[in-house]
Amino acid sequence: MSTSQPHASPPPEDRTTPDRLLHARTGTDVSPEDLVLASGKDLTPHNLEWARRKLAAEGPAALEKLLP
Repeated sequence: MSTSQPHASPPPEDRTTPDRLLHARTGTDVSPEDLVLASGKDLTPHNLEWARRKLAAEGPAALEKLLP
């Protein structure tokens, strides 16, 4: 006896999340804390300084580069 599902259909092609829903920006300023947390790092003075430098160089787009 087979355990496969004979009438199971493949998932629909339209299950991909639209690009307009993937943006992380909410229109608010990006803080160094936001950038550190989005990168998966701990909130330490060293990491906060890294985030400040990154924000100064790249602006709020730095957050977009870290998030999908």
